[in-house]
Amino acid sequence: MVEFIDVTDQDAIFSEADWDALLVVSADVTACPIEEVAILASHGAQVDKRVGKSPTLLFAPGLAGGRLIIAPVAPLGDYDDVRAFANAARAGIAIARDAGAKRPLLWVDKPASLGDEYAKADLVAALATAQELWQPLEAREAGAALDSIEAIGVMNGADAGMLNAIEAGRTLARDLCGTEPERMGAPAFADYCLNAFKESGLSLQVVEDRDILERDYPLLSAVARASFAVARHQPRVVKLEYRGEGDIQHNYFFAGKGVVYDTGGADLKVAGAMAGMSRDKGGAAAVAGLMKTLSLLKPKGIRVVAELGLVRNSIGSEAFVTDEIITAHSGVRVRIGNTDAEGRLVLADLLSHLRLKAQGSAAPELFSVATLTGHVVRAYGAYSAVVANAVAEQQALPKRLQASAERYGEGLELSRLRKEDFAKVRDVSGASELLSSNNAPSSVTARGHQYPAAFLLKASGLAQHGLKDVQPMAYSHLDIAGSATEGDPLYGKPTAAPLLGLFAYMTE
Repeated sequence: MVEFIDVTDQDAIFSEADWDALLVVSADVTACPIEEVAILASHGAQVDKRVGKSPTLLFAPGLAGGRLIIAPVAPLGDYDDVRAFANAARAGIAIARDAGAKRPLLWVDKPASLGDEYAKADLVAALATAQELWQPLEAREAGAALDSIEAIGVMNGADAGMLNAIEAGRTLARDLCGTEPERMGAPAFADYCLNAFKESGLSLQVVEDRDILERDYPLLSAVARASFAVARHQPRVVKLEYRGEGDIQHNYFFAGKGVVYDTGGADLKVAGAMAGMSRDKGGAAAVAGLMKTLSLLKPKGIRVVAELGLVRNSIGSEAFVTDEIITAHSGVRVRIGNTDAEGRLVLADLLSHLRLKAQGSAAPELFSVATLTGHVVRAYGAYSAVVANAVAEQQALPKRLQASAERYGEGLELSRLRKEDFAKVRDVSGASELLSSNNAPSSVTARGHQYPAAFLLKASGLAQHGLKDVQPMAYSHLDIAGSATEGDPLYGKPTAAPLLGLFAYMTE
């Protein structure tokens, strides 16, 4: 993990001993308040028309390391957002790395004329450099990681302490999400969390006993049924709790989908569709990373409870099959509509436990975070989507979450539940109360990412906590199938989304 260091003395820009490059992210570098940088940029533009238009490395005697990297922010239009600064910073730090820099300084030049949506541009740019520099856990453990930057000096606004805490959480989330299915099977995922949270102050428990899992998490255990025969594939539930100092004003509850590998089960993924399914644990990974950041920054007045459902959806003689009827932890009888719609089964049992923990607590909000459907990718591309219940909608919580996430550079789209979504999960046979899914891919199913939230409300018992019930509970489902990774659709770099947006939402 790259380390961020606060640099408050502007003279560091002119020290070639402590820092070996100066990276300036700017909308107009020729107007940079550092006079020497503005002069160099103006001169440079006379001999190289790319200066100020695309990322450029200039020979700069007298500045840090004798190297000036100019990363221009593209002209901002009506539909741009703070990610323009992130994109520029990523391009610039890549040049610094490739040039051999180990300790660059980062200066983010944000014009005062920009609105509130750009208020976090310095933080967003700094974190973007860390996203660019992250390398896979497998490569690091094999000693095959590329030689890279060790530390980044941050100037002009960003707080290194906050950056390091957020990046520690994001690194944990990327490692958990992006690592291959044998290195990061369910037991290994749980062990990685145990190690990551040593001396964190968090309450942590790992449930691994089969009898307890089958009793308390019956839907989750059905998904994992064929994996019990292989010790390194057996399921786990990781329980985490953070309690801030002072009176608890808000209680947040998170269910994270951690399908460490998804074969599709008996409804087997075919024609190459199984590739990349080791990343189906992005929801649990992001929640674990969020808890890491909270444990380091220790915000006051909030309590955060998380349950991570870690399973491998394997095939074999013990695999669960479509048409089975299984009684969920909530007591609701569920008919399996498709074994490849396994994530909602895992989440339903987790949410049922969290629902019980939320009862009687102050201002409870429940969330599920999951790489759940292909439909959300078809609908929104690389953006997360939130689908909320009526309680959350009445309190305008999805809009507040969206605003927080987008200030921090995480795009979030708002969907909503409809009456028809509940009709989709009705078991027409009358033999059970709910149907888990239809038997077509979500990407070709109308309202394919919305109706699973209706199932989760019903299957978890949260439907009993609506607007007119004794204790209403706000619930938001975040589908991150399109945002959990970037780049290559199968093996792209994990993003840790929606960690940043959730952290901002809970703490700002």
